[in-house]
Amino acid sequence: MKEGIHPNYYQATVTCNCGNTFTVGSTKKDLHVEICSKCHPFYTGQQKSTQARGRIEAFNKKYGMGKSEN
Repeated sequence: MKEGIHPNYYQATVTCNCGNTFTVGSTKKDLHVEICSKCHPFYTGQQKSTQARGRIEAFNKKYGMGKSEN
């Protein structure tokens, strides 16, 4: 490797908006992220239920279900 052309490499502390912190290798010392593996719906298993809820609401809206017809 050539000397002087590569950025410095640090053990960065990553902080998520949910409060989770962990360390990774990076060229920056501190990183702030909005979503991590502890709060992301795909990794927490809540993705399927939120997707299904959206599809159900769209179906009910399209066909007028859930409204009381007098």
